[in-house]
Amino acid sequence: TRVQFENNNEVGVFARLTNSYCLVGIGGSENFYSVFESELADHVPVIHASIAGCRIIGRLCVGNSKGLLLPNTTTDQEMLHIRNSLPDSVVVQVSQPILIAACLDVRY
Repeated sequence: TRVQFENNNEVGVFARLTNSYCLVGIGGSENFYSVFESELADHVPVIHASIAGCRIIGRLCVGNSKGLLLPNTTTDQEMLHIRNSLPDSVVVQVSQPILIAACLDVRY
């Protein structure tokens, strides 16, 4: 299924998908969310969230099935929402942006 976020094909900017969860940025069209939910909801939780008030969560965090690193600009409310929505097995930590950038180059 093809999906766009406000006429933008770069959906990875607005979403972070692992085999344990899917984070999607808030503020997209209902069609954007419905594609993720219809394809993934039976397998992983689809979580609507923002990071530092932004929707480009795919670029602001890094994660895999075991953990998620968020930038230190993440608000406490955003952190709690994300942590409470993820499976208990996923460790969520707030980190300095340089560590997140370094992790983008790591392959698991």
